[in-house]
Amino acid sequence: MTKRVFSAFKPTGRLTLGNLLGAIMPAVRLQDEADCVHAVADLHALTIRHDPERLRARTREAATLLLACGLDRSLVYVQSRVPAHTELAYLLESTAHFGEMRRMIQFREKSARQEEVRLSLLTYPALMAADILLHRADAVPVGEDQRQHVELTRDLALRFNRLYGEVFTVPEAVRPRVAARVMDLSAPTSKMGKSDGSSAGTIYLLDPPADLGRKVMRAVTDSGTEVAYDPEGKPGVSNLLTVLAACSDRPVESLSYGSYGALKRDTAEAVAETLRPVQERYAELSADQAELSRVLEGGAALAAERVGGLLAEAREAIGLA
Repeated sequence: MTKRVFSAFKPTGRLTLGNLLGAIMPAVRLQDEADCVHAVADLHALTIRHDPERLRARTREAATLLLACGLDRSLVYVQSRVPAHTELAYLLESTAHFGEMRRMIQFREKSARQEEVRLSLLTYPALMAADILLHRADAVPVGEDQRQHVELTRDLALRFNRLYGEVFTVPEAVRPRVAARVMDLSAPTSKMGKSDGSSAGTIYLLDPPADLGRKVMRAVTDSGTEVAYDPEGKPGVSNLLTVLAACSDRPVESLSYGSYGALKRDTAEAVAETLRPVQERYAELSADQAELSRVLEGGAALAAERVGGLLAEAREAIGLA
C-alpha cells in the first residue's frame, strides 16, 4: 500500500536554498514511491504581526516555487483555500490541554521575544495537527525543530481515537532522506532560515545569479587555510562543502580543495546551476497568471474533496453530526 506523506511550508519569508536542499529536493525524489501532499500554510503566518499584501504575495510565490522545483506530481495547494483545516483544528483544540500547548518549545521561545502574544501562537499546533491528520498522513518529514509538533499530533490523534472512536491515522515523524542542513553563509553556526537569517547570508531561490554568486564569495570561512569538513571546528568551510556536495550530487568526502577561493568559486557555480532550471520554470509559470490560478485552485479543490470524508467522520465521532 502506498504511503501518504504530508509536509507544509509557511510563507513567513521567501523560500531559500536551505529549503530546497533540505526539504524540497528530498520531497521531489519521494514522489516516485509515495502519495505526497504539500500545503502552503498561510494560516500559520497569522500567529505574528504581518502585512496582508505581503502575505498574499509570499503565499503565491511559495506555491509557484514548489511547482517550479518539481513537485508537480504531488498535490500542492494553499491551506486557507480548504476550510476543513480550521474546522478540524477547533475539534483538536477541544481535545488538547492548555498545559501541553504552553509547553511547546516554539511557543515558549517566540512568546518570550514578543510584547504582545497572539492567542493563535499558542493554539496553532492544533492547526498543524489538523493539517496532517486531515490527509490521513502516514509520515511527516521534519527536522528536529518540528519533531515536537508531530509528537503532539500523535498524542491528539491517539486521545481523540480513545475518547470518540477510531478516526485518525497516527503519523510518524521521519527525517528527510539525503537532506542537507544548510547554514547561514554569514553566520555558519545558525540555520539558513526564511525569516530569521540575514539577507547577506541567505540565498533565496529567486536571487539573480550575480547576487547569489556575491553571497557565496563573501561567505564567512574559518581561521587557517586548510579546506576540511569539520562542522564544529570549521563551520564556514563545512557549510560550503555541504552546499557544493548537495548541488553537485557528490559525497562531501570526494571534494578536495587547496584554497577557500577555489571552493567558493565552484560552490557559487554549482548553486547557480541548481537554481537555473527552478528560476526558468518559475518564470514560465508566472507568465500565465490565469493558468497558474487554475492549477492552484484545482489543487485546493482536490484537497477539499480528499479530506471531506475524514472531517465528516471526526464531526460525527465528537457529537456534531
